[in-house]
Amino acid sequence: MAANPQQSQLNGLARALVQAGRLKEAEAESLLEQAIAKKTSLIEQLVAAKKASFLELARFSSDKFGFPLLDLAAFDDSNIQRNAIDRKLITAHQVVPLHKRGNRLAVAIADPTNLRALDEIRFQTGLTVDPVIVEENKLIPLVAKISESAEEALKGFSNDDLNLEFTDEQSQEKEEVANLEVDDAPVVRFIQKMMLDAINDGASDIHFEPYEKNYRIRFRTDGILREVAAPPLVIKDKIASRIKVISRLNIAEKRVPQDGRMRLVLSKHRSIDFRVSTLPTMYGEKIVLRILDPASATMGIDALGYEPEQKAILLDAIHRPYGMILVTGPTGSGKTVSLYTCLNILNKPGVNISTAEDPAEIPLPGINQVNVDDKAGLSFPVALKAFLRQDPDIIMVGEIRDVETAEIAIKAAQTGHMVLSTLHTNDAPATLTRLMNMGIPTFNLAASILLITAQRLVRRLCTCKKPLDTPIETLLNAGFLESDLDGSWTLYGPGECELCKGSGYKGRVGLYEVMPVTEAIQRIIMANGTELDIAIQARKEGVNDLRRSGLLKVMQGLTSLDEVLGSTNV
Repeated sequence: MAANPQQSQLNGLARALVQAGRLKEAEAESLLEQAIAKKTSLIEQLVAAKKASFLELARFSSDKFGFPLLDLAAFDDSNIQRNAIDRKLITAHQVVPLHKRGNRLAVAIADPTNLRALDEIRFQTGLTVDPVIVEENKLIPLVAKISESAEEALKGFSNDDLNLEFTDEQSQEKEEVANLEVDDAPVVRFIQKMMLDAINDGASDIHFEPYEKNYRIRFRTDGILREVAAPPLVIKDKIASRIKVISRLNIAEKRVPQDGRMRLVLSKHRSIDFRVSTLPTMYGEKIVLRILDPASATMGIDALGYEPEQKAILLDAIHRPYGMILVTGPTGSGKTVSLYTCLNILNKPGVNISTAEDPAEIPLPGINQVNVDDKAGLSFPVALKAFLRQDPDIIMVGEIRDVETAEIAIKAAQTGHMVLSTLHTNDAPATLTRLMNMGIPTFNLAASILLITAQRLVRRLCTCKKPLDTPIETLLNAGFLESDLDGSWTLYGPGECELCKGSGYKGRVGLYEVMPVTEAIQRIIMANGTELDIAIQARKEGVNDLRRSGLLKVMQGLTSLDEVLGSTNV
């Protein structure tokens, strides 16, 4: 049968969309004809016809063709290598040279099936071209911007300001990295794509998980894990080995867990650190990368979600000359970000701040951060004793795990130092009883602890949120007061849109129980009062527990009632 001459027009992105069931053949042909007639791109026609958004098409191209996805909004365009490609090629094909490394050139492009553009760049530069997928609506203004000033910006292409590459804290030797990338270039590109996608998605963790018959990769976004890729099982060892090399871990050791660190340099002014943890499982090594974005530590106290009165109490406490402040909550509840935010507020030229962490997650300029290492003999107690000989004003202990650490920290708080630390308890009153049960004398607790704040993170409703009609009995059972139900606010639930990928939630917000240790609570502690006694007194003094803080966020339209009920007890 003779081939349909019309059908031969369908190639590249159009054919891929048809094969994926995103477009019908007739639609694709019509949109292609319109694009040719109007001298625009197929992507622009697809968006104009409301078949997809620029972001959806970029994600589709990245997933379909296996190239990294980059958000140009987070990219420092001062680092663009403007003279790497002839200006005529930049404007003719709407591409941007991102960086050069060795004989490889990374090029931002919206449609990776534009083989003519890639071939011309390859021919003109003599380099191997690595496409990086970007959204066309962000690419076009950038092309216009660099084209206008291209001649003035030509400074030579020898200096690679942007290294979209893996490094470690000690700046891994370039020769070693280059050799390894030649051997496992597809694996390197795949890992890099996963890391960039996770950053663009706002994920907090990446899970590489081997099983008997499959291999999956999941991102934790807004506290929820979702599968994003299922690469062939045969590459599991290559992925594990590559990540371990970058993180300076022992490749030969596969029987015990290992911890390391790596860095992905996005631009001259921005890099993202990853904390690496390996775990031997029945079918290979599971690897979890925790994304440590320095921006999270500097976003300010207003962005954390404290109520105005809670913020005022916390700021008053951290500016006291001495005493102890404890932040409690389960793993992943944002305790570290809260502590770092407080440290940033206190970080002044006239103050000496030292921290002992396991490990130090985010570098803080002006603060002396120490990684504890039990194997080397540098434990929390050892670090704390050393701090006290270093003329400190403020001490931060990553976590109080044992009696010795607690005793030294309390002693420091009683001898003219401000001490900040974390503890794994469910709420603020439970923190005091936990320390009593550890054997800390009650008079020391009463005399040293200024404030305890417990916290949780709940998902924030997306802008597509929709009002819900909920029976009053349900609201009262959830903990709302009758005075709350005055009709002045609307209960919202999750909607569904492209921004939140249909989940109805985008980002997270904190719920806080900020409990100052007042004289009344001190008397309860001294009398060996119970957790319940402390909680009752705190409520009398107007301290909102986690449930009440969550209900206030519901009334403000920030989160849903289901989120609050799922993360707090009555």
